[in-house]
Amino acid sequence: MTLTSFTTKKISIVLVLIVTTLFSCQQVKTDENQKEQEESFESASYTRFREGKILYEKYNEFNTQFKFVKLEGFEFEEGIERYYPSSVIKVDSTYYMWYSKPQSNTEVVGPNKATNSLRAFHWDMCDVWYATSTDGYKWEEQGIAVKRGETGRYDHRSAFNPEVLIVNGKYYLAYQAAESLKHARWGKTFPTAGDFTPNVIGMAVANSPNGPWKSLDAPILEPGAQDAWDGEVIHEPTFFVKGGQYYLYYKSHGRLPWTPNISSGEFNKEHADIPLATGVAIADNPEGPYIKSKYNPVLMGGHGGMVWPYRNGVCATLPEGPERNSILFSEDGINFHPVIQGITVPKGGGAYRSGNFTDVDLQPGQGLTWGVSHALYPYYHFVRFECNLSLEHGNDVQKAYQIIQDYKNGDGYDYNPNLDIKN
Repeated sequence: MTLTSFTTKKISIVLVLIVTTLFSCQQVKTDENQKEQEESFESASYTRFREGKILYEKYNEFNTQFKFVKLEGFEFEEGIERYYPSSVIKVDSTYYMWYSKPQSNTEVVGPNKATNSLRAFHWDMCDVWYATSTDGYKWEEQGIAVKRGETGRYDHRSAFNPEVLIVNGKYYLAYQAAESLKHARWGKTFPTAGDFTPNVIGMAVANSPNGPWKSLDAPILEPGAQDAWDGEVIHEPTFFVKGGQYYLYYKSHGRLPWTPNISSGEFNKEHADIPLATGVAIADNPEGPYIKSKYNPVLMGGHGGMVWPYRNGVCATLPEGPERNSILFSEDGINFHPVIQGITVPKGGGAYRSGNFTDVDLQPGQGLTWGVSHALYPYYHFVRFECNLSLEHGNDVQKAYQIIQDYKNGDGYDYNPNLDIKN
């Protein structure tokens, strides 16, 4: 046997011994984990509870019931629709909100029959309107804030579903925009089904909440590539501020095989099981450029969702999706987890932003106590919602829950009436 053959054979033996040892160690570890699991007698539900971040209702600062209250000033008017209110802000002693309002007394006929006087969808031929209030209950419509653009502009056909942002005394309105009827695609399931595809997110800027507003010449956000999860549409912009950056959340989905007429091109196979989701794009300047997060989508669901700042992070609601009817929280604006589930949440809600978009790294988000959402039946109209998700309430619940934690970690077993936390 040559020296080379002997060396090769020796190396082979050593490798076999190493692999055998590693396999044996791994098998021992697997056996130990299995034995530990068997000895713990933990059900899947109990394990999720201990490993998760959801507390029982009485210990949960996010435990709330949304109450819906009628508003004055938005009573039903034949032939008039209003929907998708923005976040509500307060400037001096006046509350402001913006919303979609299509041309009055125009029939919705679907994209195949739409004209310059007939709407393809309910959100077709919209302008962004605004209203003011001194108490949040009685509102007065003020008129158009952002009018549809001239022929050839990205917002010529419709400007709708707005959201407001305040930065250093300047006001920014982001809104969905559609250029023309050539982008009005039929969804095939019923005559008025479908959407503007592609649509974009535009922005208008003003020095006062009363305007005048100047729209930017180019959109601030567009759909992704054909094979991307957000390759179909860009919907429902909403803002959050952290670390000197501006987080723009938006709803979207890919081109899916069960909506064949919405857009051209190949279907999206990778995301075929995601009917809708929410992503985020981040900018250092309120006007952009907005860069989509590599972690998108960051929320599984959406369609009328809502975000608001809380503590050093952001909360979100999801009316639709696998985590629907829940409140979720994220410290970094990217990684969300449910904090309470099984509640009725507003759809198309605009939260009252008590801090007017203060950076949560500089001042804790004050939470949510009320806002405005749209109701769909028997007609599009606005309602006020109220809840108890303020930072003050959250601090009280956390202090009370600490009593439970101290008891668990202490040595005593005495009766303590303070352990019966009221929430």
